[in-house]
Amino acid sequence: MRLQDLKWPEVDALSRDVPIVAPIAAVEQHGPHLPVFTDSMLLGEVARRAEEALGDRAVWAPLLWLGNSHHHMDFPGTVSAEPRTYLDVLAGLVENFLHHGFRRIVFLNGHGGNIVPSSQAVFEARQRHRDRKDLLLLSATYWATGPQPPDLGPDFEQDHMEHACEWETSMILRLAPHLVGPIDSLKFVSGSDGFAPAAHGWTTRDRSEAGYIGRPRHAGAEKGERLFQHFSAEVVAFLEKVVAWDGRTWAGNEGRA
Repeated sequence: MRLQDLKWPEVDALSRDVPIVAPIAAVEQHGPHLPVFTDSMLLGEVARRAEEALGDRAVWAPLLWLGNSHHHMDFPGTVSAEPRTYLDVLAGLVENFLHHGFRRIVFLNGHGGNIVPSSQAVFEARQRHRDRKDLLLLSATYWATGPQPPDLGPDFEQDHMEHACEWETSMILRLAPHLVGPIDSLKFVSGSDGFAPAAHGWTTRDRSEAGYIGRPRHAGAEKGERLFQHFSAEVVAFLEKVVAWDGRTWAGNEGRA
């Protein structure tokens, strides 16, 4: 069920226990071979498949294409909200939905740069409303809602998401192959960090002159379909837990075997 398709009386008639899912993504460079709308396109497809599976058990807000992408600003085409402005936008979205009485609010993220601010937004919102026990405020990233690393098959070179990598390139090849540039000459760019697990301030240019990280030349459309199927199924399973939450306890499963 899509929020943008509903009239206000239809929204008003909804149970306030129905989860509100707000997809958040980005417009930013994705190497020399993928479009700048990659994150928004991929999250949009995962959300579309999940929305079809869940039907009227969740309400999907329109995808927010503006994200926190300052680390890509050295590359033309990137559009980014100031980090603290973006945190305020997400905080405002939470407050909007709470104002209308909804109690289960989920940011479904599709961009690595949004992970910290979306997590901070729901954390801060919980502190603002700390006297309430009926709220479920969550931030989840679509490629990390299930067990890690995911079991995708032996032909995958990567076991985790990078940037404009085998995974993202495969999914765009499945979704919009006409938008993918040549990949055969793209060499492996490592995403490893010798200072891990420390948080290391960085720009994309620090790590990759070409703007991609990973192994895009190993991508394929069939791999992309497998990724879409896997990620959408994991998102559905995660949101089914949100739907089934008992409305009061920390994990919703106290007393269960």
